[in-house]
Amino acid sequence: MPSERLAVEWVRSWWEQADAALTKLMPAFLPTHGFAPGHNTVTLATDDSHRATDALVDLTPIPSDLTTLYWVISEACLPDVDSGYFIHSAATAGRHVREYGPARIEGESTALVFASDGAGRLFAIGDSGQVWKSTTASWSDDFEVAAAGLQHFLEQLGRRIANQL
Repeated sequence: MPSERLAVEWVRSWWEQADAALTKLMPAFLPTHGFAPGHNTVTLATDDSHRATDALVDLTPIPSDLTTLYWVISEACLPDVDSGYFIHSAATAGRHVREYGPARIEGESTALVFASDGAGRLFAIGDSGQVWKSTTASWSDDFEVAAAGLQHFLEQLGRRIANQL
């Protein structure tokens, strides 16, 4: 379980580093990989995404770290980082909760899917603060621990972006 709560300032700094790395990565992508990159971006939150975050909080209990993340970042679309990584918007997370319910993870009373990878595997954050990854591209299969907390998950993602350079 993470010892400290995710801080807005930390998420903002993470976004700045990710944005700078993506700015360097995109011009070098075609010569390095032999094909043009997709649209890779981490989008800052807006008034609309803040309203979607408030609606998600009203819909279901969500870990405070996820609320902090959504207060700074609306979503991330990183199709060219490894096999792809996507942090879903709060509006998308809300649609998923209404359609599928929370992820069923043993030991977590609530686990909310907030991200996925290019292989369709899902990432959920539990009320413990741990981030879980589905073992297959399914809402109903097993999940395994992917990160001790959301900050650790973002640090891992930041390293993946930087390693693309």
